[in-house]
This record gives sequence, C-alpha cells and structure tokens, in this order.
Amino acid sequence: MSAFRYSLNASTIRTTPLLEKIRVTTEAGYEGIELWFDEVEAYLAAGGKLETISAAIQESGLSIPTMIMLRDWWSASEEEYPAVFETCLERIKIAAQLGVEYVIACPHREVPDYDLGGLRYRELLDAGMEAGAKPAVEFLGFVEAVTKIEDALQVVEKSGHPQGTLVLDPFHVFRGGGTMETIAQLKPTQIAISHFNDAVDTIPREQQMDPDRVLPGDGHLDLTHYCRLLKQIGYDGWLSLELFRDDLWQQDPLSVARLGLERMRSIAENA
Repeated sequence: MSAFRYSLNASTIRTTPLLEKIRVTTEAGYEGIELWFDEVEAYLAAGGKLETISAAIQESGLSIPTMIMLRDWWSASEEEYPAVFETCLERIKIAAQLGVEYVIACPHREVPDYDLGGLRYRELLDAGMEAGAKPAVEFLGFVEAVTKIEDALQVVEKSGHPQGTLVLDPFHVFRGGGTMETIAQLKPTQIAISHFNDAVDTIPREQQMDPDRVLPGDGHLDLTHYCRLLKQIGYDGWLSLELFRDDLWQQDPLSVARLGLERMRSIAENA
C-alpha cells in the first residue's frame, strides 16, 4: 500500500488545455489533479460549462484535492475586504461544485498582522465549510514575511478553528529559509496537502522563484528526509507535483506527468 496519495498540480503542464490536463493526469496514473481558478474561469468565460469539467473528473475517477487560489483575503483594507471576501466565496462555491475538499489561500505578501490573519482565516473557513470547500493557508518562500511553516501555522492557530489547515511545499521551505524539521511540530490533520518539487543549488536561495523549481531528484533538497518526517507524524495524504517550468511546458505533457509521478513515488515510497 502506498504511503501517500499522488496528485498532479495543473501548473506542471500549464500550457495543456484544461480537459486534456484531466485526461493526461489520469493516463499518467495519478489519483488527483489540482486545478487553478484562473484557468477554470477562463474556460467558463470562453463558453465552457462547469458541468463539463465535473463530468470529465467523474469519468476519470480523479479527485481534486485543492483549487488555487484565494487572493487578498488577508491584505485587503477594511474598505476592500467585503468585496474581496465575496470574490473568495464565489471561488469557494465553484470548488464545492466540483467536489474539491480544499482551496488554497495565499499569504500576505508584506509584513502582516497575524491577529487579523487569524480572524479573517476563521471567517473564510467558516464560510467555506458552509459552502462545501475549506480554505487552507499557504506560505510562500519569496514573499516578505509569511515564508515558513511556522508562519502559516501561526495563522491556523490564531484562527482557533479546529478545521484549520496549511499547505506544505519543500521548495518554499528552502526558499523561505525555514527547516523541514518543523514538520515534526504538525499534526497530520493540520496539513491540507503537500506540494512536491526540488530546488537547485546553482542559483542563490534568495533569488529563486517559481520557474526555478525542478523535478524531484534534479535538485539538492533532501526529499527523502522530508517524506520521512511526514510519515513520522502520520501524514498519509496528498503529495502533488507542482512545477512552473517553460522547458517542461514545451515537452509532451504525458511524458512529463509520468516522469514526475515516477520520481515522486521513487523518493516517497523508499523514504
């Protein structure tokens, strides 16, 4: 039995059309696919139907562990917040119609007020649970302050909500100057999903951005240790391959997806 469940983040094959992404993900052997709201919204704006996406997912047998992302919920001013909240709620409702469990809430990009973040995350989570899809807090290694596991965990804890969760990502742990060891402080129920990728040591850490991520095994991160830490706390949920590489977008998406799954399984199952 596999230690984890494996998902493909749609960003990894970004230039492939939406419905083709679903087919490729299925054929490559994944159990799940993470979708992006901007792509789904563009599909709908061009005349596509949410029911068509839903039918394709149901036919494929895939799960959608998360959709990405909710913006500005933490950073919005008091005047802006009601409109931002409504936009987030509209996205949550789209996710719920597709049977998505979590929606990823991106962090404040500047120095934040954690008390406010906790309060607003609780409001968002309450609304999401009522609508049918739960927001999860993400940290990003290249923003100004919310760059580590501890930062996202602080928002979850300040919310005081028993259903609060965060998103893990080994690239962001490295990029933000954090440590994988913090995983040991988490409960498995606090992790909505773990993205999976690697990072090179040929570019200064502080300069690396999304396109610098590489396939698992092509970088220097100790992903075996990362997976061991997840296993040690009892996490057996999703690992999702998330890359943003133009060189991969130019290749056959099925080949890229298959290679990524092979790399993830090889590392995670032997950890």
